[in-house]
Amino acid sequence: MMQRLSCTVLGSGTSAGVPAIGCRCDVCTSTDPKDRRLRTAAAVQWIDDGGQDRVLLIDAGPDLRQQVLAAGIDRCDGILITHNHVDHMFGLDEVRRFNVTMQAPVHVWAEPTVQANLRRVYAHIFEPQDNINPSFVATIELHDLAPAEPFELHGLTITPIRLLHGALPILGFRFDAPGGAQPLPLAWCTDVSAIPEASMALLAGVDTLFLDMLRERPHRTHLNLEAATALAGTLGARQTWFVHMGHEVAHAATEAILPEGCSLAFDGLKLTNQKVAAAGENR
Repeated sequence: MMQRLSCTVLGSGTSAGVPAIGCRCDVCTSTDPKDRRLRTAAAVQWIDDGGQDRVLLIDAGPDLRQQVLAAGIDRCDGILITHNHVDHMFGLDEVRRFNVTMQAPVHVWAEPTVQANLRRVYAHIFEPQDNINPSFVATIELHDLAPAEPFELHGLTITPIRLLHGALPILGFRFDAPGGAQPLPLAWCTDVSAIPEASMALLAGVDTLFLDMLRERPHRTHLNLEAATALAGTLGARQTWFVHMGHEVAHAATEAILPEGCSLAFDGLKLTNQKVAAAGENR
């Protein structure tokens, strides 16, 4: 049986992060550490049947270096890319350090359209022969993802789930393992404005749900507070954690009005074996 599986929220903030540059609002100037949010990302960690530590990242945004240092992560067995927006893929160059620590390539799973954007943005990685000077670049192997086509990675089953980010089709992910206890089955659904009916079945029976919730006011490409809590009620996970929050969301005040079974995620939140913890605290 898989041992010591955990999910750590590396970042819970929107594309601008919180505090936002040049903003002096109450949240951006808050002293509550849970009001400080790096760009949304996560790490799933476990020990496989052979006793090897495994780390799978969800997205690689521009805060990746800061996030993995804070979480004490020094290896990366793979990265799942939800979509090709800047706040979810502009830290990919940082994985070259994992090449050094593991002496191995980093495997990246993404849809073909997202891979095309990765190749365009990171031409220095994928076409190193064209670099003017030889340099230290990441070694990455790309793998295709398709909605509703699960695959296995070191004992963990990963199912890509089609989501809608406004008009843009993106992916969320469900994680299962044989004999898995809480927080499995777990689903990660960021940057969501709607979930197609066919995808709802893939989220059935999820114990732990991470779900997009940008702010209280409606938004064209993200769930707001009302829509996110309604969707959480429909999906019926034991616990729903909201992510991808902007500086309109004050942690303590918003947490106080959420329905039972819903909470705000925060940077450093770690779920493992029914326990919830952040650095230096139990919750």
